[in-house]
Amino acid sequence: MNCSKSELLEKLVEIVGAGWVKTDADDLQNYGKDWTKAYSANPVAIVLPSDTQEVIALVQLANLHEIALVPSGGRTGLSGGAVASNEELVVAFDRMNKILGFNPADRQVICEPGVVTEQLQQYAETEGLFYPVDFASSGSSQLGGNVSTNAGGIKVIRYGMTREWVKGMKVVTGGGELLDLNRGLSKNATGYDFRHLFTGAEGTLGFIVELTVALTNKPKDPTVLVLGVEKMELIMQVLQAFQDKLDLTAFEFFSEKALKHVIEEKQLQRPFDTESDFYALVEFENHSEQDMETAMHLFETCVEEGWILDGAISQNSTQANNLWRLREDISETISKFTPYKNDISVKVSKVPEFLLEVDSLVTSAYPDFEIIWFGHIGDGNIHLNILKPEALAAETFFEECAKVSHLVFEIVEKHGGSISAEHGVGLLKKPFLHYSRSAAEIAYMKSIKKIFDPKTVSYTHLTLPTNREV
Repeated sequence: MNCSKSELLEKLVEIVGAGWVKTDADDLQNYGKDWTKAYSANPVAIVLPSDTQEVIALVQLANLHEIALVPSGGRTGLSGGAVASNEELVVAFDRMNKILGFNPADRQVICEPGVVTEQLQQYAETEGLFYPVDFASSGSSQLGGNVSTNAGGIKVIRYGMTREWVKGMKVVTGGGELLDLNRGLSKNATGYDFRHLFTGAEGTLGFIVELTVALTNKPKDPTVLVLGVEKMELIMQVLQAFQDKLDLTAFEFFSEKALKHVIEEKQLQRPFDTESDFYALVEFENHSEQDMETAMHLFETCVEEGWILDGAISQNSTQANNLWRLREDISETISKFTPYKNDISVKVSKVPEFLLEVDSLVTSAYPDFEIIWFGHIGDGNIHLNILKPEALAAETFFEECAKVSHLVFEIVEKHGGSISAEHGVGLLKKPFLHYSRSAAEIAYMKSIKKIFDPKTVSYTHLTLPTNREV
């Protein structure tokens, strides 16, 4: 930064107004980090623009005075992508939170990046439609952050990732230019589709300032089963059986250890009396009596084959929501234990072998730590959580976990998987990117970064937000 802090603050106030530049300690801590607990927040200031022109002005100011910028949405990320730890300027999009328009013929909503996921879901419902990207943080995550990490969640097996629903976007590049990408078109064969380049880029190329998002039909009577599975690898047999006969909207799994924490913390009921080491949660659209009969037949078949021990099925939407809570409340419940998280994925066909290898490794490496498994197993995405013992300092705990991370990622690499299925790279996964990306790919990423953010100072790293090192 080639200007003083006082000069910077004066220039920021000129752009966004005095009430929207934050420097007190609480604001710096709140806006300077995400849900990752491995890093300390140390931003120079927080600025909250109200529109695209203010974002452009902020980026131009940052370029002029060589100020590093960090984008901040709902700050629900789990990889440190929204952490400002080195006196960066945080650009928070909380004020840019309006739904700007809706076209029923196109089934498209135009949104600002600060629109909360649940806000869009509720808006879609008022129009008799459905926004299918859903996850535990939908009540606080923002669309700009969702797109920037290509968020997945619990419906990917049916509806795909966030990328599938973005039909257009406006972005302010690291050079301060405004790009209007794809403009909501369903068919557009005019060369490179930069919309997909910015999706999942975690703010490294620029800031998303507007999104055109598609909606779809609401699912009919979503029905939920929770099934007890004795062995982790048998869950895939259950998946194949149900997927062959029913149109699934979700297929999740979680461990008995995870279930115990949720039941204790949230005062929920067990789905059935039989205790199992693992559980599968299956959701399907119940179009007719035949679908329910098929589900019950599949349940009986899985019991006869020895794949499941017991199960429960929802009879109404309230019961379905309660069964979903057993899975969806896990992340919030275990957050008090400062978990070390691994968000990893492989092709669905490789999940059984992959799970056994990783489980054997972490169980042996961390005999004194509690291991919590859950995830979107229907699309090959597994969440491995290691809980910090209460008496152990967080710094020591993360150091111990990091020692084995590279071994976990070696298994990921062996199976052709990803070290980050849906949480992004951020600061946390940056040192391990080479396990999922070749040297040539990383070199091309660095080159692309330099084009969209020409003021980048160094090219020794990759995924840091715009105007920071690449």
